[in-house]
Amino acid sequence: MTMPLFRSLTYLREAPARVRSLTDEGGIVLDRTIFYPTGGGQPGDSGALVWSEGRMAIATAVKGPEDSIILIPAEPAAIPQIGQAVRQEIDWERRHRHMRVHTALHLLSVVIPLPVTGGAIGADKGRLDFDMSEAPQDLGALEAELNGLIAGNHQVSEEWISEADLDANPGLVKTLSVQPPRGTGRVRLIRIGSGDTTIDLQPCGGTHVNRTGEIGPVRIGKIEKKGRINRRVTLMLT
Repeated sequence: MTMPLFRSLTYLREAPARVRSLTDEGGIVLDRTIFYPTGGGQPGDSGALVWSEGRMAIATAVKGPEDSIILIPAEPAAIPQIGQAVRQEIDWERRHRHMRVHTALHLLSVVIPLPVTGGAIGADKGRLDFDMSEAPQDLGALEAELNGLIAGNHQVSEEWISEADLDANPGLVKTLSVQPPRGTGRVRLIRIGSGDTTIDLQPCGGTHVNRTGEIGPVRIGKIEKKGRINRRVTLMLT
C-alpha cells in the first residue's frame, strides 16, 4: 500500500518518498504520498516530483490496486526509477481551495438537512445534489446561515470508528449514492465543532481545513432541478 500522508497531515506541502513501483502506463507509485487521489467528488492533487537527475510535473493522482496511489505525469518524460529517492511537491494553492470548498459543502449539508444524492468539488466552486422536492424560497437566508457557520470559525477534526459502530449509527451517512469504503474494519469521520457544540459529523476520506473560518465567505448560486426530486445546489468561493 501507499501510506496516505495527506489524510492526517493535510497541510504538508512537500515530503520525501521513495519510488515503490511503476505502472505499464507510466504512472509512479511511491511508498508514501501527500498527493490526494481522485475520489469522493474531490479531484486528485497536481504538483511535481523532484529527484537528483530530474523533475517532472504531476497532473493528478488516482487510486490503484491494493491501496496504492498512482501519480500520473502531466506529459511523457524521463521518470525516476524504482527505489529512487524523490521529493514530492503539491500545487498548494489548488489543494487548499479544494479543502475550503470541501469543508463548505459539509456545512451546506447542515443548512440543507436532506439526503445527498451526489456532489463535486472544484478549486473555485462545489455542488451537492439533494433529494429535494421543492427548492428553498429564500436563498438569501440560506446563504446567510451558511456564512454564519463559516464565520463561527469552528474546529474541524478527524476521528475513527469501527464499521460495526457505523452500522449501529446509519444516520451518520448523508450520501445516498456513495457509501464509505469498507474492508479495513474502521471508518474515518470528519467532525465540525466539538462535544455538545458539534455542527456536523459524517464519514469522509477527503481533505479539509482546520477551522471553518479558513473557508472565507461563499455565495450560493441558482438551485437547478435535476430530475423529478433532485435539485443541485452550487456554492462558490468569493
